[in-house]
Amino acid sequence: MTIITLAGSPSQRSRSTSLLRHVGQALARHGHDIDELGLQDVPAQDLIEGRYASPAAAALRARVADARVLIVASPIYKASLAGGLKALLDLLDEKALAGKVVLPIATGGSAAHLLALEYGIKPVLSALGARHILAGVYATDKEVGFDEAGALRITDAIQERLDEAVASVLAAIGPVRSIAANEEVPQREPVAAVG
Repeated sequence: MTIITLAGSPSQRSRSTSLLRHVGQALARHGHDIDELGLQDVPAQDLIEGRYASPAAAALRARVADARVLIVASPIYKASLAGGLKALLDLLDEKALAGKVVLPIATGGSAAHLLALEYGIKPVLSALGARHILAGVYATDKEVGFDEAGALRITDAIQERLDEAVASVLAAIGPVRSIAANEEVPQREPVAAVG
């Protein structure tokens, strides 16, 4: 069963993308296949012009259609989801998320933008047919960051919420198998952008 992680940040090393990968790795330890998607998988011109008929948009729709779970992460800019993520979601079919479990994750500069998860991201997911939207995780810049070596740093409170989010996904779909703590998580080959 495939789980799609959809990164809405243009940066591969952003806080939101790092949290998304962290959750994906936790689910991979339970035997699930993780398929990473992001803005880099669709040419910028397709996103800007909303080219629904482009080969990259068709490939995006096919990959999402094959997934049972979508985990979507976005930085919060000006109290709303990232425009690039919205452009990516606009290339999906009207009911693309029907029957899927969806987990939203967001990061922002302060707790003042916490409600963007509820009033910005979740309504868009719902408009795409999602009816099983799990409680999201919102983290501020003080709660997630990187140390001097570039390793992800997460506060205990955020780690607890991420653990609860992973448990919610597993409760909805179940584990495939557990991987021992010292066993390496299987890595998927990067998927080249189409177009």
